Amino acid sequence: MAVKKVLRLGNPLLRQKSLAIDESEVKTKDFKKLIKDMFETMRFENGIGLAAPQIGILKRIVIVGIEEENPRYPDAPKIEEHILINPIITPLSEPEGGYWEGCLSVPGMRGFVERPKKIKLEYYDEKWNYYNKMIEGFPAVVYQHECDHLEGVLYVDRLKSPKLFGYTDEFDIKEKSLD
Repeated sequence: MAVKKVLRLGNPLLRQKSLAIDESEVKTKDFKKLIKDMFETMRFENGIGLAAPQIGILKRIVIVGIEEENPRYPDAPKIEEHILINPIITPLSEPEGGYWEGCLSVPGMRGFVERPKKIKLEYYDEKWNYYNKMIEGFPAVVYQHECDHLEGVLYVDRLKSPKLFGYTDEFDIKEKSLD
């Protein structure tokens, strides 16, 4: 396993669409190593999610998980670790409220983004099992944020207002939500 370099805003790879994965690819040693490297990188960076494009791999893979307290998101609820392959998100509500989002690819900054708080999430896991779940609240925001990376979209593209974007240490963000 290895911690990978996280690409930052401005790197052109972050603006490209990722390619779908097929079942045969999931069974390879390289794929298994990629998943381990992604989790190690996410934990090293104190992230709660990571998409493969963030480490320069244009494949439709996302990992998420908060199993213990995270210094970047101390008030975030626990989210079980998941590997999402070829995820598809369908919004089940209109955007409402919002969260101060951060991103490993935009270090040291936060921005207020409104997203649907209820989604349908379809994906395959690392054993090629298919899932179709309804996700609500903060976890729904996390999944949307990470899956945006697969389309070449970063949270800064979805800011409610440019006035609600800046360096984390300049904001007095006591709550992650304004609703």
